[in-house]
Amino acid sequence: MPRSSPNSSPTGTARPTTALDVPGWPPRILTPVDLADQARGDGAHVARFIETLCTITRDTFSGRTGSHLALRPWQRLLLDHVFARRSDGRRRHRVALVGEPRKNGKSGLAAGIALEGLFECHGAEVYSCAGDREQARIVFGDAKRMVDADPDLSAACKVYRDAIEVVELGSVYRCLSAEAFTKEGLSPTRVVFDELHVQPNDELFNVMALAAGARIDPLLFAITTAGVKTDTSGRDSVCYRLFQYGQRIATGEVDDPSFFLAWWGAPDDADHRDPDVWADANPALGDLLDPEDLAAAVRRTPEAEFRTKRLNQWVNTAQAWLPAGAWDACRTEDGPIGDGIEVCLGFDGSFNNDSTALVAVTCPTPVEPTPVVEVVACWERPTEAGNDWTVPVLDVEDAIRAACRRFQVREIVCDPYRWARTYQVLEAEGLPVVEFPQSAARMTPATQRFYEAVMNGSIAHAGDPRLARHLANCVLRVDARGSRLSKDARNSPRKIDLAVAAVMALDRAVREPERAPDVGFFAWDEL
Repeated sequence: MPRSSPNSSPTGTARPTTALDVPGWPPRILTPVDLADQARGDGAHVARFIETLCTITRDTFSGRTGSHLALRPWQRLLLDHVFARRSDGRRRHRVALVGEPRKNGKSGLAAGIALEGLFECHGAEVYSCAGDREQARIVFGDAKRMVDADPDLSAACKVYRDAIEVVELGSVYRCLSAEAFTKEGLSPTRVVFDELHVQPNDELFNVMALAAGARIDPLLFAITTAGVKTDTSGRDSVCYRLFQYGQRIATGEVDDPSFFLAWWGAPDDADHRDPDVWADANPALGDLLDPEDLAAAVRRTPEAEFRTKRLNQWVNTAQAWLPAGAWDACRTEDGPIGDGIEVCLGFDGSFNNDSTALVAVTCPTPVEPTPVVEVVACWERPTEAGNDWTVPVLDVEDAIRAACRRFQVREIVCDPYRWARTYQVLEAEGLPVVEFPQSAARMTPATQRFYEAVMNGSIAHAGDPRLARHLANCVLRVDARGSRLSKDARNSPRKIDLAVAAVMALDRAVREPERAPDVGFFAWDEL
């Protein structure tokens, strides 16, 4: 099982590498690799290692936990390209970037490549890297489970919480996160970057690439889906820059055989709703990936998110949120919400520049299963007002109290930022205040839920122009943490607060209440 030298050649007969009828091959963008370099490379050895020793760690559409991985022909061809060797025996590529949409078997393949690297030479250092430690643990966790599941790997490896060691060879495999300043002094032989597009900047990538300079034939293998083109600094992300560089190599503009790019995905102008586009972009569709999953996802996933995760297309940071006409299609002529109806109130407060919004969303019932959205109140800075204008806090508090008298309010859903005193006052009066911090963990699923409701026609409204305007002002900002609502620019005068309040209120209205109301002053049901 172990290889004594990185220059050792795989045994057995090299398999064909030019078959153009292999399903899923070639990828849309591929840098050239000579057939002779593929044949003398280590791709066949790596494939045998993975298929002989690496197991499926989670039940999937195509296999059960515990069974050995069965690489598809397109995956074997990919390994032939990645692990090609020149005529002098040296590895052809030092950096390989592989782009695939989600659920095409990236994590299992990456874990197998990382484990095989442990046995490449004496003193090998293998690292899994990602944007944060939890992301890095995905590939590393798969590798640990593979070791535990296979007797040969278990006998050869010692498994620790954050490391896998091959004592006989003095080799070690660890997972690292993006705090690049702590990674100086490493000497990696193989680095596996999972989801390179989420790196907040290029520090970790640069550290790992430079750290391998003293090694013979190191490999930095990055496998990722597309994402936004910019990182947290506002510049092109390291992943997008490498993608562009690989494109120039593929077109012959640049000659750099040390860099490899294989990129599955749809062209930028492709119709994201077309099943033929899904098939072209996803090499494992119908095999590792259930076609029904894509058919369901396209109906409930924002377009920008679907394009990045399912079609592997690059997007700008800000994308329009609701398609034109989608909100108008949900309009009802039933009029405003009736008095005494159970609702959740969504409150998004500001102090001066932004607007302050109070929105009611009805709680679904078997009789009325469709939530209805209504603007209760909105305070926007008048165009003629000076810089000294502020939100009338006492009026806002009175409007919330009045809404609690008009409706049966299950929860007042609010972000505590800047309005903590108001929430304390209302809570002291017995009103059911529930904090809803506008963090990525909260807002990403809430935004998704609202989008799905609009696209499926399972939400209604009476056509308030203020809410329609705020929704039209929303863009979808996509970053490493997910997708959330945002203005088109930080200091934009176009307000979105009614939309944010509606998103929060709907998210709570369709869930079980966080707390039972304990109202201390007269409410609707006490009149």
